[in-house]
Amino acid sequence: MLEIEALTVRYPNQPKPALEGVSMRVEGGERVALVGPSGGGKTTLFRAINGSVPSAAGAIVVGETLVAQAHGAALRALRRRIAVIAQMHDLVDRLAVYQNVMAGALGRWSSLHALRFLIHPNRRELGEAHAALERVGIAEKLRSRTSDLSGGQQQRVAIARALVQRPSVLLADEPVASLDPVLSEQILQLLCELARERGLALLCSLHQPQLAMRYFDRVIGLQHGRVVFDRPVAQLEAGTLVFAS
Repeated sequence: MLEIEALTVRYPNQPKPALEGVSMRVEGGERVALVGPSGGGKTTLFRAINGSVPSAAGAIVVGETLVAQAHGAALRALRRRIAVIAQMHDLVDRLAVYQNVMAGALGRWSSLHALRFLIHPNRRELGEAHAALERVGIAEKLRSRTSDLSGGQQQRVAIARALVQRPSVLLADEPVASLDPVLSEQILQLLCELARERGLALLCSLHQPQLAMRYFDRVIGLQHGRVVFDRPVAQLEAGTLVFAS
């Protein structure tokens, strides 16, 4: 579902590449944790997969689409297949929960459809939002104001929005960094269950090695822009995930 081959990314005026020779493959339904120190290249990798950062060399393929060759309508279609869950949720606080959830459908709606939804959502649209919220465990918050939710509930809304998007690849960029330990475990368990149920290729960046070992099929270490290991969890020891500065 997601294949990266010898990827190199350079930022202007930076002496070293942000990513250099990075290769990995994530299949549909596979749950892969990406670990490494801050500044190691994890967020740059996610931005490159989404087509937001150009590559200097190498290739990224999502399904059968080569990211570097996708422009205009093709790039928009590609991004509909890639859902991103960020650390800070990226929700609009002043909107109702169902409005934030159905933002995941904007890629398949016209501008007129989106405007009509904001003014007068129909029963089918509300039903889709309710179903997504039910799957993440907060269906009762359908019409709540998003700003009234806790941090954990807001992250669940972000996951529900991703479900409505109907992606094939799910990128979770430090999704539990701002949550307490109990909520962190709940969110990661939910993400991994959804990847398995829906055949999503899940790539999740984490700072907590113990969570990577507990919930994921495979762990990839990224340091100084390079892959330093890529192994199934069964072949890893906790000490492997401790990075030198």
